[in-house]
Amino acid sequence: MTLSTIINSFEVEGNYISSEIIVTGYINTTYKITTSKSCYILQKINHAIFKNVEELSRNIFRITEHIKKKVYDKNKFVLKVIPSKSNNGFHEDSEGNYWRMFNYLENSTTFEVLESKEQAFSLGSAFATYQKLLIDLPEPNLFEVLPDFHNTPLRIEHFKKAIMVNFENRKQNTQEEIDFLLNLASEMGEVVTLGNKGKIPLRSIHQDAKLSNILFNTTNDDFCIIDLDTTMPGYLCYDFGDAVRTGMNTAAEEEKDISKASLNMNLFKPFAEGYARASREFITKEEIKTLVLGAKTITYEQAIRFLADYLNGDIYYQTSYSKNNLTRAKIQIALLKDIIEKYDEMVDFVQKQYE
Repeated sequence: MTLSTIINSFEVEGNYISSEIIVTGYINTTYKITTSKSCYILQKINHAIFKNVEELSRNIFRITEHIKKKVYDKNKFVLKVIPSKSNNGFHEDSEGNYWRMFNYLENSTTFEVLESKEQAFSLGSAFATYQKLLIDLPEPNLFEVLPDFHNTPLRIEHFKKAIMVNFENRKQNTQEEIDFLLNLASEMGEVVTLGNKGKIPLRSIHQDAKLSNILFNTTNDDFCIIDLDTTMPGYLCYDFGDAVRTGMNTAAEEEKDISKASLNMNLFKPFAEGYARASREFITKEEIKTLVLGAKTITYEQAIRFLADYLNGDIYYQTSYSKNNLTRAKIQIALLKDIIEKYDEMVDFVQKQYE
């Protein structure tokens, strides 16, 4: 199956000229497609992870159409689904692979690492704005493409099972980390508990809130959220927390020197300012109280996921060396410890942004 055949299955303008692979993300395979009249983004959907492609595609179509209706008259920097010729949001080829296509946003750029306080402010503003745009998304709720994605109590149960698996007796290298994480387990289900009690509402949130999932225009005064696969019902603090975890860690996720990991308050503060400014109109008092809790919870969750995978024999995350997942877990634990140490300061700062 050639790319040109795939491309011709979509409603594109012009004749196919060329393609180039875009090395980004860990899940889907992405290409930039150039035709005689325009450019597009073509993606091969990872069907092993996203098993219900029809519902996934319906989610993304609903999201992009809703956002387009709300912002199209103000700016054209929006993501649009290019339909297939069978009028679906995806195309299934003869080999059982699933493909989708979007418009290509010209003169756009993305960043992997926060480089300034201004970018940190934009990160907070962008994801709060995305949440705000989806507040009035018509019913029904978005399909839960990855059930229990941020169900921390369930993740803890998976972690405990991985400890029992103990692939190649790896537990002997990790007892200190295991003990630390298990000692925190009882308090890490608070977000889910608050949600179950109706204290905080389910919202349509991105659930992969990192800097690289924002496209900025050349003047950095407009942005578009991308990689919408995991947008589904969740709690605001999950996006807030994941943005802190991925954007404000002084160490990269693949860093081997654990001592480099900590929370960068110089970036956290403008991030929180940007998030508060964009969310002030819709966020509830109870949700405000959970934002920093979200940073602690999501960092904890990622730590147990990395460590569980290490104890299971590295069956989920790709690794480049034998203790890759263990080192990743240690980086998250170091960040988590610093978040715990700075927790009260973070909570106080966030609360002041809403006064």
